[in-house]
Amino acid sequence: MAAEVVVVGSCMTDLVSLTTRLPKAGETILGHKFFVGFGGKGANQCVQSARLGAKTSLICKVGNDSFGNDYVDNLKKNGISTGQNVIVIVPGANLLLNFEDLKRASDVICKAKVVVCQLEVTPAVSLEALKMARASGVKTLFNPAPALADLDPQFYTYSDIFCCNETEAEILTGIPVGNLEDAKKVGCMLLERGCKFVIVTLGAEGCMMISEDEPIAKHVPAGKVRAVDTTGAGDSFVGALAFYLAYYPKLSMEEMIRKSNCVASVSIQALGTQSSYPYRKDLPQDLF
Repeated sequence: MAAEVVVVGSCMTDLVSLTTRLPKAGETILGHKFFVGFGGKGANQCVQSARLGAKTSLICKVGNDSFGNDYVDNLKKNGISTGQNVIVIVPGANLLLNFEDLKRASDVICKAKVVVCQLEVTPAVSLEALKMARASGVKTLFNPAPALADLDPQFYTYSDIFCCNETEAEILTGIPVGNLEDAKKVGCMLLERGCKFVIVTLGAEGCMMISEDEPIAKHVPAGKVRAVDTTGAGDSFVGALAFYLAYYPKLSMEEMIRKSNCVASVSIQALGTQSSYPYRKDLPQDLF
């Protein structure tokens, strides 16, 4: 079976030290806990989608080292199709994902229902993946993170859904997002640049959504929970949204966003990035 959700993106290994505070310049302090986790926006989004039940594929590159080998094992454990490994022996393997790799994966991309991209791989590669998906009628979901002030304008027009957080929104538009009105202004500006549907995620405040079909922005609030670790919450949201786009396409976008907010709110109640992402079996069944 073809993957329904295909992510073109990054794999990162998180080396995390927990301390009571950050050290000052020249100071050494003791951490009270250390752990290694799996991260990277592309992999995070793919893992969350897979844990909700999506059949997924991740198009990425990892290094030929223990981190890379462990990461491939992690993807397999999460039921993510990685295909034939293309392994390189240099740091920063994410940046070596190239057009030839996309061509080799074209069948996977073109048979998907949703293709997700970000900017932790070379931007031109992400843009090419979006173009390939669009040419085959595949829905495209783009998360401009980490944001670039000089983002290629084609990203706006080739993204069916453009999803950014407050920080990314400010870098892209120059508008600081401090409240819901600011988020509306950002959404309108991004629509003017060619986006079809814009989501601005607002942390504990939920999301602001606006589309070319319904240019009146709408706030979708998030439930109140006790946050333990917000790392990767945005990726949990994007991964969940990709799942709903692929498997529940008849839901309204507002309902998909509401459900994705719920999934992401669960992820912030535990430590770590992917380790905090919920599985379908552990979530309220009214989300499905």
